[in-house]
Amino acid sequence: MSDIKTSYDIVIIGAGVGGGALANTLAAPGREILMIERGARLPREPDNWSVDAVFHKRKYAAKEQWRDKNGELFSPGTYYYVGGNSKFFGAATVRFRQEDFEDLQHEDGVAPAWPVRYADFEPYYARAERLMGTHGEAGIDPIEPPRSGPMPYPAIGHEPEIAVFERKLRAKGLHPFPLPIAIDYHDGGACARCATCDGFACKIGAKGDAEVRLINPALAKGGVTLITETYVRRILTDPSGRQAVGVEIEHGGEVRTIAAKIVVSSAGAINSSALLLRSANDKHPRGLGNNTSDQLGRNYMAHNNTAMMAVSPFRKNRVVFQKSMAINDYYLANAERPYPLGNIQGLGKLQAGMLTASAKWAPESLMGLFAERSVDWWLMSEDLPDPENRVTVDPDGKIRLSYTANNLKAHGELVKVWSRQMRSLGYPIIITQKMDIKVSMHQCGTARFGTDPATSVLDTNCKVWDVDNLYVVDASFLPSSTGFNPSLTIVAQALRTGEHILAQLGETQLAMPAIRTPETVAA
Repeated sequence: MSDIKTSYDIVIIGAGVGGGALANTLAAPGREILMIERGARLPREPDNWSVDAVFHKRKYAAKEQWRDKNGELFSPGTYYYVGGNSKFFGAATVRFRQEDFEDLQHEDGVAPAWPVRYADFEPYYARAERLMGTHGEAGIDPIEPPRSGPMPYPAIGHEPEIAVFERKLRAKGLHPFPLPIAIDYHDGGACARCATCDGFACKIGAKGDAEVRLINPALAKGGVTLITETYVRRILTDPSGRQAVGVEIEHGGEVRTIAAKIVVSSAGAINSSALLLRSANDKHPRGLGNNTSDQLGRNYMAHNNTAMMAVSPFRKNRVVFQKSMAINDYYLANAERPYPLGNIQGLGKLQAGMLTASAKWAPESLMGLFAERSVDWWLMSEDLPDPENRVTVDPDGKIRLSYTANNLKAHGELVKVWSRQMRSLGYPIIITQKMDIKVSMHQCGTARFGTDPATSVLDTNCKVWDVDNLYVVDASFLPSSTGFNPSLTIVAQALRTGEHILAQLGETQLAMPAIRTPETVAA
């Protein structure tokens, strides 16, 4: 710690997708930016791809416990490393749809309109896709929003088993499309197209996680210092409460203060809220950013998710990299129901040990037979913001995650519809597992952004209303969860916020391309 300065221009707390994208935007020689990560660098080692290590022994999961709404302890599926949860994500980098930025009626309520529209986000989505190295093909999904250009890289293509599924689904009138995915799979790329991508860390660095695509390039640009295995206890303000003046950190048992002109929390929707709540003081007795709205920590969302195995007793599925297809025919109001059901996408190929890790009753030999003969899917439906679904900090310092799932009828209908489709294609055995509170990979919504400080924690640039130089740049800002992985949208918003901070520093903003429709792009 002796080589760490006592003062920096900018302190970024958390080295995940949001913090990484922001650091990448702000990095420049001569600038003094400190990025603080709670975890270490995740080692590249054989256990990265070990089912036993990852799923049974939970070698890489955070070694802490949180409480649920009833006070029961549980071990969350969250990861503290350089790169954050993205080290283990499935690499899907999907834009939210235009309709997601508007009021959207669901079976169980309304997903609220955002304070900005898709057109405001589109140029940043384009930059985010380039940063993450997204592979895909525009113009195939019928609900795809307008784009200012093509995907950075072409779609990775389907293996034969999935290509057969694509033809059969099209014959049934559905519109499968290549899942936009951030892997290094192109000429000169490192990706081996293995079976251990979705849910695993990549031991060859070929997944477009935040460490590989955002943080390492930011460090190479200059002006950024990264410290690891360092816990931020609280954010400090001046006596007026209007200015953040630094952070109090703990490293190796030593506690010290680091001053900063700008402070950014990018610790994830759960830990950013916990940090701002722990930072309460005389001027902010309910936590930073919570004086007017009482919204800090509220409206927690994480999606309704179900993993599905569609099993045929008569044929084996020899696919290796299965996560190449998505279906949005049920994402909005559809022929099945007059309201959204959700997104369907290929799931990384399930293996026997992965299934028995969460289904202890199931013999591994039987699940192995099922896994050999299954096509696997991830079904994702929106959960709606509820102020009673919230993050708080108990007196002993433990995080409490109070969550009651909603919009469950629509999600259940999505599972039924897709089960019926799979049976019609010759897969009579359907095994499903709905994810519970322990799965927090898509956590979002605890410090929503908006135009009114009475109903939001952040302004549209992700600055805390109550503190003039404090920002939250991670999935906390989302006013709705939509039905997609939020990673690309976090990157896009981090680019927007970074541009705002550069303007505050007196630097010229980058020019943005005009939006063109898919038809214009094709022309």
